[in-house]
Amino acid sequence: MKLFDLHCDTLYRAFFENGGLFNNDFHISFDKTDDIEPYIQCMAIWVPDEFRNKNAIQLFENCRKKLNDELKDTNIKIIYSQDDIIEIESKKGKGVVLTVEGGAVLGGKLENVDYLAKCGVKIMTLTWNGNCELGDGIGVEGAKGLTDFGKSVVAKMEQNSIAVDVSHSSVPMFYDVAELSTRPFCATHSNSKQICPHRRNLTDEQFSIIRDKGGIVGLNLSRGFLREDEDKACMLDVLRHAEHFLSLGGEKTLAIGTDFDGTDIPIDMTGIESMNKLYELFLKHNYNEKLLEYIFFNNARNFLLRF
Repeated sequence: MKLFDLHCDTLYRAFFENGGLFNNDFHISFDKTDDIEPYIQCMAIWVPDEFRNKNAIQLFENCRKKLNDELKDTNIKIIYSQDDIIEIESKKGKGVVLTVEGGAVLGGKLENVDYLAKCGVKIMTLTWNGNCELGDGIGVEGAKGLTDFGKSVVAKMEQNSIAVDVSHSSVPMFYDVAELSTRPFCATHSNSKQICPHRRNLTDEQFSIIRDKGGIVGLNLSRGFLREDEDKACMLDVLRHAEHFLSLGGEKTLAIGTDFDGTDIPIDMTGIESMNKLYELFLKHNYNEKLLEYIFFNNARNFLLRF
């Protein structure tokens, strides 16, 4: 199986729990990925709402150092360019894309977008659930959209080939991004609000806007995003969301954004080692392998090759 996962919190968890990316009891442990090739994992540095200014930037630096130290002298490549993605796929290797979850990482300074780009960041979620200098997240009551600074950041991200991620954005922020963006944008880990009315899920209209912009949406394995009775959430619920998005013409839009190590996952999954089971479940429900290759790998690959 080929896998390109748009979002996990494993790096953040490894840093704060003083763990590693190998031989751990997290959702993702690289020693459990031998049967996935190629495997590209987007690893987010989460910036919680309470982190601001120097604290936010220091958190980024600490987690980035953790990633570099963990992958030094391994066969897992940190991806900096389109060529890196192509090489990993051709060699059936493994790679990590560095991403950021929370625009507070910028410390309110536009020039820090340039710095993130130099560090290899390819995707940035504009907010978490609260607000930051860029605007309001989905958890803010009476939320507004992008601030003037946030609008400047979106333009600067596009100039620096960092993809805008609207997972966690408030509804007004989503529509501001849709109006202002000149390049495709994404929702790395969001499901269908039609199937499960969680505030973080996307309406059909939002999904269609992302689709029409040439963006992608990553299926999230969070129980609460899969079904209202989250204690019963299972892999079949992932299929329900996939089927709905595909009914909206999402064959080239739908991807995987597990949210591993950042949430409670379905009761019949244990982590990265369960992704083959999920793939096989799709096959048993008459999904053909060509479509599954797009969902599990190609759509994310093709999206990031445009940045």
